Amino acid sequence: MKKRWKCGLLAALFLMGALLAGCGQKQPEPGEIPGYDKGEQYLSIWVHSIEETEEGQCYKKSVEAFNKAYDGTYFADIEFIPRNDSGGGYSDKINASVMSGDLPDVLTVDGPNIAAYAENGIIQPLADLSEKEKHIYLQSILEQGTYNDKLYALGAMESSVGLYYNKDILKQAGVKVPDADHPWTWSEFLTVLEKVKPVTDKMNGYPLDMTFPVGEATIYYYAPFFWSNGGDFVDETGLRVEGVFDSKENLQTVEYFRKILAGKYMSKVQITDLFESGRAAFKFDGAWEVNTIYSNYPDVKLGVAPYVVADNWDGERYTPTGSWAFAASSATEQIEGATKLVQYMSGIESGKRLWEESKSFPSTYEAFESSPLFEEDENYKALYHQLNLYGHPRSKTPVYPQVSSSVQEVLENAVLTGKDTREELDKSIERINAKLKRYVIR
Repeated sequence: MKKRWKCGLLAALFLMGALLAGCGQKQPEPGEIPGYDKGEQYLSIWVHSIEETEEGQCYKKSVEAFNKAYDGTYFADIEFIPRNDSGGGYSDKINASVMSGDLPDVLTVDGPNIAAYAENGIIQPLADLSEKEKHIYLQSILEQGTYNDKLYALGAMESSVGLYYNKDILKQAGVKVPDADHPWTWSEFLTVLEKVKPVTDKMNGYPLDMTFPVGEATIYYYAPFFWSNGGDFVDETGLRVEGVFDSKENLQTVEYFRKILAGKYMSKVQITDLFESGRAAFKFDGAWEVNTIYSNYPDVKLGVAPYVVADNWDGERYTPTGSWAFAASSATEQIEGATKLVQYMSGIESGKRLWEESKSFPSTYEAFESSPLFEEDENYKALYHQLNLYGHPRSKTPVYPQVSSSVQEVLENAVLTGKDTREELDKSIERINAKLKRYVIR
């Protein structure tokens, strides 16, 4: 049976953090901060955004609303620690604070990193929530925030990836889009791509605007191809990749992408704004693409098709989800208060505000259903339907960054460069296992 462990250096760092927890940031006295009064429990909270942004303002307003709602009981004090272009800044601050004992009571965590933060002792399980309290959240939010059967985080927002299509091109090609619960299979989608190819060829375009960029986008956009085919990237423990990452199902999935390239349905090199310029029939992209098209490319008649599935799809959840969440840090001794703050920052009113002011999808059913747009606008309605019924969180593993980068490298090398798929999958196993040694004794 496998056992978990932290490598010597990592364990030492967290032990140091625990020992220093009592000598970290000095908690302010009541009256030192406007609004913080005697008898209130002080709760510090860190967020990853810039205060002046729409998202940052939403967090600020939610904290202000929390303090008003819990006046006399709790007082939350927000600090903005933005990420830099490389993703550091915020995460660097957290890593340093683990060692110094300066972690706040509540912090934001990007959804795919929840398992790593939990495994490494940066966050702790939330106080117990009733079924009624949990029932307000989308299933994908609860699944994302759960690790080893314990709820660690609640999403402030949710996200999805759409299969966007150009209505004019599909009309010219005589292609009809299936209904929301009967997506095109891989085989059917190849046939569709072949039908639209003559139309996009005349435009000096491609049927499909698809790339495999470095970073999180590749696994986020294209993991559904693997999931709907019965594949995955790690086992259910998050600690084993042999026989999973290199499974025959994943091999088949990569080979399917090679067929798309071989059929000249996609470009081998990235073409900027291929879909937005009206020269591609389809594109996989985040939910933000809807607002991008509406605001900047009004000539493109946009539609959202059900996300493509493998020929043997069993009807299970398979479409992308995940975004920033709130969690209680391991340093807080006020888990009840921290949990209340997490609930408020991710709750219905905060979600409504995030959607109305920053167009970030909310994380609760009521927040979605309170906006007429998710019923009246066909594209937003399609994305919510997909998220609600088919949303699937990304892999839960303490080595998620290595899994994500490995998926990107496999697709880039095996599909675009033409390297042997099996060899690329095997190389990924070696890379991921090198990181997993910190957590697993074989």
